[in-house]
Amino acid sequence: MVVGVCRVGLMLPGCSSLKEKRSIVKRILGRVRAKFNVAGAEVGYQDIRDRARLGFAAVGSDRDLLRNVLEKLVDFIEAQYLGEVIEEDFEVENYGG
Repeated sequence: MVVGVCRVGLMLPGCSSLKEKRSIVKRILGRVRAKFNVAGAEVGYQDIRDRARLGFAAVGSDRDLLRNVLEKLVDFIEAQYLGEVIEEDFEVENYGG
């Protein structure tokens, strides 16, 4: 079993309230979950209105495939033009035999 994790930091220029930020985050999470069938959540900067950190996880049997999916996921987020990706971090680990 292989588990892939991706953390994405976003700058959300123009967000004037936490309500507006959460609306954007919810939209991004919904679109990513639907397209890539991954788990996702807001994992940082919950109380900062113009920044967000999102975390995504996927499980599979092929390290390269998982890494590729997570990289495409970040490209997809950038292509939505809802926020600027300012950081990204990937980890892909093997578990079991």
